[in-house]
Amino acid sequence: MATPYVEDQSGKYIAATQRPDGTWRKPRRVKDGYTPQEEVPVYENKFVKFFKDKPDLPPGMSPGDAAQARQQQGIPGIAENETAGLSKTAKRNMKRKEKRKQQGPDSNVESLTNAVENMAIAEGGDSVTPASKPAGATNDPSSATAEKAKKMKNIKKKLRQVEELQQKMDSGEIKQATKEQQEKLGRAKALQDELLQLEEDS
Repeated sequence: MATPYVEDQSGKYIAATQRPDGTWRKPRRVKDGYTPQEEVPVYENKFVKFFKDKPDLPPGMSPGDAAQARQQQGIPGIAENETAGLSKTAKRNMKRKEKRKQQGPDSNVESLTNAVENMAIAEGGDSVTPASKPAGATNDPSSATAEKAKKMKNIKKKLRQVEELQQKMDSGEIKQATKEQQEKLGRAKALQDELLQLEEDS
């Protein structure tokens, strides 16, 4: 909204206005060449101006040809309104989905059929696939010994923790053992038996 100026023989000024409470604002003198803030045009650098003035079409192309070229572009088999406003990635994903639909569920059926054919029944009645072995089961003997060594190290660590806990209890550092600490102390015998068994096997 432009500021209402009043001019007289003394110069240009903003007229006195009334406030909502009924009092009056004084008239304000305006110097020559002053432009109020709301009337100052917004600064635009040369690049912004260039892109605003730049035509949408390439030089020499008529609007009719441009409309025809836009209609020819698009993904075959997909309606134009579906792809309108989608990014390149979204369009690529739509193509992939269509490709999967064309391949159909036959590929999944074949893989399941092969898995069922290769399945064997174990003695306990559980089905075991030859392809899926337990994570710990390996044919390599060196990895088996490494696994045993790792297990033994872990058990020894637990036994050390139990011994430290027992010493703290005996010295009176821990007056009342918590439930977890009591369970740890109770497992000491089982851990020793397991360690002995592993040592005998190796």
